Amino acid sequence: MRPLYMVDTHSQYHKIKHQVDKAVLDVMESTAFINGKAVKEFAGNLAGYLGVKHVIPCANGTDALQIALMALGLQPGDEVITPSFTYIATTEVIALLRLTPVFVEVDAKTFCIDPVAIEKAITPKTKAIVPVHLYGQSADMEAIMKIAEKYNLAVVEDNAQAIGCDFHFSDGTSKKTGTIGHIGCTSFYPSKNLGAFGDGGAMCTNDDVLAEKLRMIANHGQKERYYHEVVGCNSRLDSIQAAILNVKLAYLDDYCKARQEVAAYYDKAFETTDQIITPFKASNSDHVYHQYTIILEGVNRDAFKARLDEKGIPSMIYYPVPAHKQKMFEQFEVGALDLPLTSYLTERVISLPVHTEMDEVQLKFITDTVLSVIENNDN
Repeated sequence: MRPLYMVDTHSQYHKIKHQVDKAVLDVMESTAFINGKAVKEFAGNLAGYLGVKHVIPCANGTDALQIALMALGLQPGDEVITPSFTYIATTEVIALLRLTPVFVEVDAKTFCIDPVAIEKAITPKTKAIVPVHLYGQSADMEAIMKIAEKYNLAVVEDNAQAIGCDFHFSDGTSKKTGTIGHIGCTSFYPSKNLGAFGDGGAMCTNDDVLAEKLRMIANHGQKERYYHEVVGCNSRLDSIQAAILNVKLAYLDDYCKARQEVAAYYDKAFETTDQIITPFKASNSDHVYHQYTIILEGVNRDAFKARLDEKGIPSMIYYPVPAHKQKMFEQFEVGALDLPLTSYLTERVISLPVHTEMDEVQLKFITDTVLSVIENNDN
């Protein structure tokens, strides 16, 4: 059996090695390493794939979130509602810009931000909502956009884990996650469904004015060279990464399908035990399984993880500490917040390997081992 990885980027690369190598060498030959032709081509192709007017590439997903919030013109002290059960990048940019993070609960089934909790948390200081499409499934964007319209709030989608996912509206229409709010942000970290060979990110919007602001802020606040209209930053997707992403974009739907097939195998294998709760699939969203995250019931998670490690099966805990319990947010006095579902999840979730290169031999070994560990109380 081939070695097991959370994400097998090596095998994925070798399947498209010829295309990727040629794309990289073309950039090398052009020597247009910054904002070269490859960056413009990728931005255009990604916009076409997403069905959005503007894609603005940047250096990484965290920068994308920061630049998006800067473009909204928020002021220090303005409140931004976001889930506590998420990767820290979502929330740290809020504090970095001297805004106030307002942490709310997630939906019990999807683990994405709960629209009911959003509306309860709105105050006169609330200016924006940052929903996270966690693990590869969309938050309830129809409900969220209705709330945003009702209270005149901006919506910045954190789409770092769900690129390729479709959200289905009640009227029968669908849109790609990241294109529904006012700005969508994504990451091209190598382990993502659409991953570069280094850091990378992008923002997208259908708003022409916001698009211009995003471009300016990402480029030192300038539209014309040496004429700086706003305070910006330096955040660029380099041409080599853009060229690689342009190749991989053509395979994104196939990558998502492969992950869904892995998830279906796991779902079937684990339906025999009530000690594993498999990922819920909402009727209004696809699931592209950036992570396959289960809930363990009546199982010692640390011991369970240790036994998998001994068997050569990697696993990860996303996330063991919620944002509102992180030391960096002590200044906001949020540590005492009562978010019982978030606490429950941080104590019980664990993610198993899911990627595009998994085969049935590997999947059978993983599922047989997981079930054996649980059924024999070997944890």
